[in-house]
Amino acid sequence: MSGLIGKKIGMTSIFDENGKNIPCTVIEAGPCVVTQVRTNEVDGYEALQLGFDDKNEKHSTKAALGHFKKAGTVAKKKVVEFKEFATEQKLGDLIDVSIFEEGEFVDVQGVSKGKGFQGVVKRHGFGGVGQATHGQHNRLRAPGSVGASSYPSRVFKGMRMAGRMGGDNVKVQNLRVLKVVAEKNLLVVKGCVPGHKNSYVIIQK
Repeated sequence: MSGLIGKKIGMTSIFDENGKNIPCTVIEAGPCVVTQVRTNEVDGYEALQLGFDDKNEKHSTKAALGHFKKAGTVAKKKVVEFKEFATEQKLGDLIDVSIFEEGEFVDVQGVSKGKGFQGVVKRHGFGGVGQATHGQHNRLRAPGSVGASSYPSRVFKGMRMAGRMGGDNVKVQNLRVLKVVAEKNLLVVKGCVPGHKNSYVIIQK
């Protein structure tokens, strides 16, 4: 599956030929360097390892610097493997946004925004008691009963409760490519993608 590593720039909207306003996300996609070529003989599977976004040498380990030196490039901040790449690439090759075409559909994966510790209403959509009957006056956002008493004398794993929300790996599928700006390495896709501004995303076609 061919793809690139990118950086979410932000959201905007554009008008189509019918005058409809379409919300879209701008992604800086590549250019990415092939930092390693995985083969069946050596690694047991075939894949391309791509690196994106230059990293300061003083913040890199000697092992990482040696790894990137084999590809003839500087250290990279983000490294991702892509299996079943559509075209054959060699070590050190540069892959840019031109692999995408306007009108095709892509999948975008990223880490969703962290929202901190949240209650059951926001995190799981609980409705609360609605201040309905029996003198309930302060239980609107409470989780209610979480377990039985004598048996099983514990709370089951997986019970929906308050906790840390967000910060998950999320993949949004079938986003249409609205525009490819090759000279600026920009990709404009319809709709929203996970993550905050300047967060790394993985685009697959």
